Amino acid sequence: MQTWQSVLVGVAAVAVALAVGSIRMVQQYERGVVFRFGRVLPGVREPGLRFIVPIADRMQKVSVQVIVLAVPGQGAITRDNVTVQVDAAVYFKVVDPVKAIVNVRDYQHAVGQVAQTSLRTVIGRADLDTLLSDRERISAELKAVIDEPTEQPWGVRIELVELKDIALPETMKRSMSRQAEAERERRARVIAADGEYQASTRLADAARTMHTTPGAFQLRLLQTVSDVAAEKNSTLVMPFPVELLRFFDRAGAPVTVPDTAAGLHDAAVLHDHVDHR
Repeated sequence: MQTWQSVLVGVAAVAVALAVGSIRMVQQYERGVVFRFGRVLPGVREPGLRFIVPIADRMQKVSVQVIVLAVPGQGAITRDNVTVQVDAAVYFKVVDPVKAIVNVRDYQHAVGQVAQTSLRTVIGRADLDTLLSDRERISAELKAVIDEPTEQPWGVRIELVELKDIALPETMKRSMSRQAEAERERRARVIAADGEYQASTRLADAARTMHTTPGAFQLRLLQTVSDVAAEKNSTLVMPFPVELLRFFDRAGAPVTVPDTAAGLHDAAVLHDHVDHR
């Protein structure tokens, strides 16, 4: 009797152990791939409590979360023969757990190697100016290059690729700095020249307007004298009307009269320390 009881207890213990061994917990962010005697079963196990056949089945869980992979800096030569070092970040996730387990060993390491080689390839196709100014296009091209050999064969989809840093040689940095300074200086000169041209155009228009109104010259003269006197200078320079010189010329005085288009002459100077205090 005791022997049969021991056998029943042993059988019950084995049954409990097999039942416990057949239960698997699949988390929300995981999918389970079941192998039966080494052959993968169709379909994947969804999150929750899942049962497998003890001894015959083996479940391998695969995370379907987005994985961030840092691509170390890669030295490459651009299309215009500039040596740069670029590092990037690759965001990817598993979309087919069966392919990720069966078709490739250590898919994370494989994606990292593909990302490094693809990064050097894309850098070699672009010139330096495009690499620095159009990072979005470079990132999109890099994503397409990495995604091509990974999604269909390995069941891994590249979500996003971002260039993190672009390291340039010191000589190239100095050259770019000088180029930027020269460009800013060119813009400043162009702006100054354009301002001079607009000012000269306005002055010419004002001169023509004042030429039609003789009294405007006297008003402008008085305004200039007022502006100079406000500075409390000790010397005052004033234009002298040429009509007075012509009057003396007609009277017989030996005076040389220069001819001007506006009828004024700015050669006479009244000075001798006019004190405004």
